[in-house]
Amino acid sequence: MLVEFGGAGQPILLLHGLMGRASTWWPVARWLTAYGRVVGIDARSHGRSPHRGGHWRTPDFVADVADVLSELGPSVVIGHSMGGLHALGAAAEHPDLVRAVVVEDMAVDLRGRTADGWRTMFDAWPTPFPSLGHVHEFFGALGPYFAECVEERDGGYRLIASIDDLFEIAGEWGEHDYWDFVDRVRCPLLAIEAEHSMMPPGQQAEIAKRADGRHLIVEGAGHVVHNDAPDTYRGAVEAFLSEILDR
Repeated sequence: MLVEFGGAGQPILLLHGLMGRASTWWPVARWLTAYGRVVGIDARSHGRSPHRGGHWRTPDFVADVADVLSELGPSVVIGHSMGGLHALGAAAEHPDLVRAVVVEDMAVDLRGRTADGWRTMFDAWPTPFPSLGHVHEFFGALGPYFAECVEERDGGYRLIASIDDLFEIAGEWGEHDYWDFVDRVRCPLLAIEAEHSMMPPGQQAEIAKRADGRHLIVEGAGHVVHNDAPDTYRGAVEAFLSEILDR
């Protein structure tokens, strides 16, 4: 599902992380509209995507991104976590359609990891949440983000994304690495890493180095950098876009 955030001119495509949906990008999208037409997509098994219950793999998501880019034309692609992996895949597989990439707290090599950590986290959630107010209270600073990711059904608020699908998507990352994506990126790249990252140490710096890009560690930020340090994130992205778009 394509979500239009507004703006005109240079297309900017936003790709969300695991559990998320396009609408979680709203706080970022509203200032990005000064740089072009901003759109987002709900990845398979997320949000209002019609693709449900499949055995999805990273190439499937990358193909979906490419389909959108073929309609938008050459775009700036900005991805968080899972979306960052898909952004790199699109840049590698379709260099004519990706003008620049921003990746946020992501990895291309999680081999050996399992989905057990995700299971433990989900099991600790008091689901279903009885109200959106409870969602905000439980997740604290990330409350607005997760409020976008739930819907009311079966007696309370639950994730829109299928838990089983999420486990399967995350499980695939433990089986394959995607350094080949990085090595085939030919467009400008900015890698934004959280100080308190969930990703393997040093990997995001290596991604930037191998792609001849830039790397920034944001002090104090957790996995969702654009939520935890919005001003720092905005400053870095705006500086990057201003340079590549000659603004």
